[in-house]
Amino acid sequence: MTSISARWLERERRTLRVDQSAIGDRIYETVTTASALVIPALVIAIAIAIFVAALPAFARLGISIVTSSDWDVAGGHFGAAPAVFGTLVSSMVALVIATPLAIGVAVFLSEFSPPWLRQPVGFLVDLLAAIPSVVYGLWGIFVLIPLLREKVMPFLRDTLHLGATPFFSGAAYGPSMLAAGVILAIMALPYISSVSREVLLAVPRSQREAALALGATRWEMIRDAVIPYARSGIIGGIMLGLGRALGETMAVTMVIGNRPEISASLFAPGYTMASLIANEFSEATNDMHLSALMAVGASLFVITLIVNAIARWLVWRVSRSRS
Repeated sequence: MTSISARWLERERRTLRVDQSAIGDRIYETVTTASALVIPALVIAIAIAIFVAALPAFARLGISIVTSSDWDVAGGHFGAAPAVFGTLVSSMVALVIATPLAIGVAVFLSEFSPPWLRQPVGFLVDLLAAIPSVVYGLWGIFVLIPLLREKVMPFLRDTLHLGATPFFSGAAYGPSMLAAGVILAIMALPYISSVSREVLLAVPRSQREAALALGATRWEMIRDAVIPYARSGIIGGIMLGLGRALGETMAVTMVIGNRPEISASLFAPGYTMASLIANEFSEATNDMHLSALMAVGASLFVITLIVNAIARWLVWRVSRSRS
């Protein structure tokens, strides 16, 4: 009888432990699921708030808010085409400068760097992403702009005779689309380099060995076997860098010149969507002005979301092809 009671008690204890474990698992699952849902819920909440505030401007102005160049607050005209143009041009300039540098750094760290040097250099490159944008802006004002005005712009315009083209013509003011592009290139470089380095390191060793066994040089192996295998991931890193450049505000506002005009010359001051919002948001005294700025923000939100979604898809595609 005592033995039966002991077995029954042991069975009840085991059942209780199983029930407690099941309860703990359910609590853990609920907490982690709720945590995972917070991020998309936050993005949706931000999008709803922005688009609701922008709705009056879209209803009144329609697509002209991003196609018109007439920004006259007193007259009730809000055309952000110069800001859209400046956003796209400065981001493209940044990618043209940053992409070869970032890929060069990634190839060096993944293929040529000795092991003792790889981690310190990679850390320093990644550290660029941790510097506050206002610090980049101050560096741009006190170092970059004087350098561009006194050395780089005259060299491009006069020494290389690029001033004959519309892209490098005009006076060398300093604050310009070129200055914004250089700042954005420095800020986008660690994102492109980090992603490119990871996808290059993930290329199977057999891919490299097969190319070398067929008689390829080390450079031919990298060019014909490694980079094509990691192409989608590298493009994803470039797209992430583009998304970073599109949304940058403070550093660009401090060096771009903030002139709402469309000019083909990179030496001319310009405007971006982010700098337009930063400069005028505190001065928006009427509802339509505020709604127009929110409409510009909504347009920038959509562009950045699409760019980052494409980048994530490209990186995921590379990861899935390796698994």
